[in-house]
Amino acid sequence: MKGERPSTGILGLEGEWLKIINDLAVKMRRQQLSPNAVSSFGPGKHVFSSFNRVGIAPRVRGRTTRGAMPTRFNSLETLHGVGFHSSPFTLQTSSMVLPPPIESDDDLAAAERLVDSCNQIRQQVARVVVGQETVLEQLLIAILSRGHCLLEGVPGLAKTLMVRTLAESMDLKFRRIQFTPDLMPGDITGTDIIQEDPETGRRKFIFEKGPVFTQMLLADEINRTPPKTQAALLEAMQEHEVTAAGKTYRLDEPFFVLATQNPIEQEGTYPLPEAQRDRFLFHVVVDYPSRDEESEIVDRTTSTFAAAIDAVVSGEDIVGFQRTVRRVPLPKHVKDWVLDSVRSVRPKDPDCQPWVRELIQWGPGPRASQQLVLAAKSRALLKGRTHVTIDDVQALAHPVLRHRIVPTFAAEADGITVDDLISRMIDEQTTGPAKVL
Repeated sequence: MKGERPSTGILGLEGEWLKIINDLAVKMRRQQLSPNAVSSFGPGKHVFSSFNRVGIAPRVRGRTTRGAMPTRFNSLETLHGVGFHSSPFTLQTSSMVLPPPIESDDDLAAAERLVDSCNQIRQQVARVVVGQETVLEQLLIAILSRGHCLLEGVPGLAKTLMVRTLAESMDLKFRRIQFTPDLMPGDITGTDIIQEDPETGRRKFIFEKGPVFTQMLLADEINRTPPKTQAALLEAMQEHEVTAAGKTYRLDEPFFVLATQNPIEQEGTYPLPEAQRDRFLFHVVVDYPSRDEESEIVDRTTSTFAAAIDAVVSGEDIVGFQRTVRRVPLPKHVKDWVLDSVRSVRPKDPDCQPWVRELIQWGPGPRASQQLVLAAKSRALLKGRTHVTIDDVQALAHPVLRHRIVPTFAAEADGITVDDLISRMIDEQTTGPAKVL
């Protein structure tokens, strides 16, 4: 190739160029190249430089550009903002970079406020709840992504206490519904009642709003009520509104449903329909605390200890944070990774691996891709970055896909769990198909 090739963003590469970058990414993942490393690859060399953190502007060709890059190169996602210049086999920081993730100082300040607020929320919750940092982080990600969470764990793991404390620290209206077999849809959404007008003496129907008209709704043991009642939440969770007697009522923003269920006691329960499960952004598994954490729990709950929770953010702040999350750009290679991963575990997809058809009965739908991207954007901001990486997607693949994949009888008979299937999918997307599970 002769002449100088114009600088182009790496996400615009196709064909042979993209293959070179993909091969390089594999090599980088295996060797875990450090910043400013020079790696010989093919007929040329590739020079990498790292940015620092959100708000730090690197120098490129004598001018300042706004952007953010991780300080360690693990995979292809760290090449965000890097392009070709001069020689097609020389990688260096290009004068043409992708549009900045955050364009103004106000946007950067909003991202910093989001991180500071979430750290304050963590501190408030830690006053009451011991441990469970991973669960709390996933709850925060769900809230920032405008999603709902399904918490699954044995009794006594502070699921209800965590949700209530979270609502208090955010100064949100909180309601709790104890789901039972005799619960009716009207007990959730509300119902029309007859009232007499004192002036005219005439009777008329007045809609009495149910507990769903709140900002944070705890659906405790959601699988203990029949599907008819469970379905009363479908419209509220998706459209954030309730329709009753032909009238539609908007719910206050922000609105979240945090549901709990017991994984061990299945008598008298009704498994959630697929449509209901798909409404949840995350299926979070709440595990037992460590020995030290359990020791602290015993000390706190068997003494006169009482913690006060301060509201550190408001509902209006949360809505603003949700807008900030949606402004985080999605690099094309990250989107491709999400699409390839989600589609690879659909048994009817013609390009899926044979083990998928053998072990998976139903795969995730398009909502899985949407919510995986939103969750990855939220996680990127919480980690102090204004760009999404494949590591963000991989870290959240299990809670996003766990309730959207239905294993076959053969998989269940062999003791293969959904988490095992998701882990295999991640491994194959990273290193290529494996021969055995």
